[in-house]
Amino acid sequence: MTDDAKSFFFDLLDTPSPTGFEAPGQRVWIEYVRDHADAVEADAYGTAWARLEGTADDAPSVMLDAHADEIGFMVRHITDDGFIHINRIGGSDRAIARGLRVRILGDDGPVTGVVGNTAIHIRDTKNEKVPKVHELFVDIGAEDEEEVHDRGIRVGHPMVFDVGPTELTDTRITARAIDNRLGGFILAQAVARLAEERPAWQVQAANSVQEEIGGHGAKMITHRLDPDAAIAFDVTHATDSPGISSTKHGDVELGAGPTVTHGTSNHPQLVERVIEVADAEDIPLQHEPSSRRTGTDTDSIFKTRSGVPSVLLSVPLRYMHSTVEVADTEDIEHCVQLYAALVRSFGADEEFSVSL
Repeated sequence: MTDDAKSFFFDLLDTPSPTGFEAPGQRVWIEYVRDHADAVEADAYGTAWARLEGTADDAPSVMLDAHADEIGFMVRHITDDGFIHINRIGGSDRAIARGLRVRILGDDGPVTGVVGNTAIHIRDTKNEKVPKVHELFVDIGAEDEEEVHDRGIRVGHPMVFDVGPTELTDTRITARAIDNRLGGFILAQAVARLAEERPAWQVQAANSVQEEIGGHGAKMITHRLDPDAAIAFDVTHATDSPGISSTKHGDVELGAGPTVTHGTSNHPQLVERVIEVADAEDIPLQHEPSSRRTGTDTDSIFKTRSGVPSVLLSVPLRYMHSTVEVADTEDIEHCVQLYAALVRSFGADEEFSVSL
């Protein structure tokens, strides 16, 4: 990863973009990708996409998809004495929330708060359980409700954990929101490489909103662009840390390459093409099953209109939906390589369909 690419990635990671409030991160993404694309656009809800024209006449189009949003919390109630009660945005983990800083995106800019954590000395630890969301509260140091309002905070304002990206080693990065700010980074890098050596197909790289609550942005943008094929990206669970059963969750190793998912929304011809390209390019590839649904944008994309041949590529991630998500930059680089090589492998007159 070059210094310029790392700076862009860290900027994306540090920019709060919880579901429904993705615009700040999308502006960072657009500013970077517009230098490599033929055009950049956005829809009514904030999904942004970059277009690269293909070399073939009347070229088919492939949509590259990732999601721009992250999990978070939202102001639900402000007490008379200035404490803020919250609810979740997406699958935020209430078990890790207490004792952490948050960044509240208020009307007058970000406000720092802490999720209150009663000292262990005076807690009833004998009967202690994971707190329910409504039991969590945020302290911004306010004296009363009026002071909270005076600082630009009201019910409905979103917040994220106030944790920035850090390098653990030369190849290991930790941060909140790697799920899935990494997707926007990979899309941007793939667009930059494809711009240097154009594929036959037209490329539409879509950074979609609202995946964490159901893949709504991906559904909207797929309907709009009506692509001939789609390559979705998301992170997946690395299962190589202690306490995870491989018989229950499979074997996915950090640093062993991206994964391709088999089954359900994944078109068998595209899956086979991924395997062929990875082998030809000497890119390490791991395999995952999907017996019912992938839990990603792919589930929204493939069933749009009369069906879009789709495939899901993922990068292994440890500690998903936490403040200490960990990814490996070698997996990231291999995924970018796979994305670019896969798109270039599409022939001008090729189509993906099941023959019966």
